[in-house]
Formats: sequence, structure tokens, C-alpha cells
Amino acid sequence: MRRSVRGAMALGTSAVVLVGGLVGSTTMAAADPSPTPTPTYKQVTLSPEESQQLCAVKLPKLIERREKLAKRISGGADVKGSVAWLKARAEKQKAKGHDKIAAQLEKRAERRSGRLEQLATMKTKLETFKTQHCQAVK
Repeated sequence: MRRSVRGAMALGTSAVVLVGGLVGSTTMAAADPSPTPTPTYKQVTLSPEESQQLCAVKLPKLIERREKLAKRISGGADVKGSVAWLKARAEKQKAKGHDKIAAQLEKRAERRSGRLEQLATMKTKLETFKTQHCQAVK
């Protein structure tokens, strides 16, 4: 019997300490009214080697990736992932009587067609960056 009393005392004491710590930490967090400051960013300066890497390797890959994605999205019904492919799948689902799935596919097709606008702005940003920052210094 003595062991069970000691165990109960130890368990009760650790529970009181744990709960006290939790209550204390939550009241401290609730008492802190200062909002989280918005992060500030410093200007990034690249070394010549880093800018060469960016202009020669990374930027062309980004441009190529954007081109592939735009080509796939605007492809025909036989191109997997295109808007036309999604619409064709939706029509097949409607023909089978799966209206809910067809509606979901239509929504995906609408969202994906909106991506073309984003890709167009991305293209202009990438090309602008390339002309401004990736010119050989004479």
C-alpha cells in the first residue's frame, strides 16, 4: 500500500507542476498584446559567379518550364493536363451520369485556363529581368 501512495503523490505533484506550467505559459502568451512584426527584407547582392549562374543556368530553365506548361495547358483534347482534356473528361463523366465529378472537372478546367494569364505575366517578368540584369558588361 505504501508504494501506491508514493506513486499517487508523485503523479499528483507532477500533474500540478505540469498544469501550473501550462496555465502560466498560456497567460503569458495571452498577456502579450504586441503583434508579430512584419518581416523586413534586405537587398540581395549577388557575386559575379552567382549572377552568372542565375543568368546562364536557372533563368533559361525557368523560361523553358513556363513554355512547356503554357503549351500543355493550351493543348488539345489529346494532351493530358490541358483545358480541352479536362473538358473532354467532364463530358465523358456527364455521359455516364456522374454530374458531381463532371462539375469538379469543369471547375478545374476553369482554374487551369486562368493559369494562362498568370503564365503570361510570368513571361513578361522573366524577359524583363533577363534584359535588365543578364546583359554582358562591356
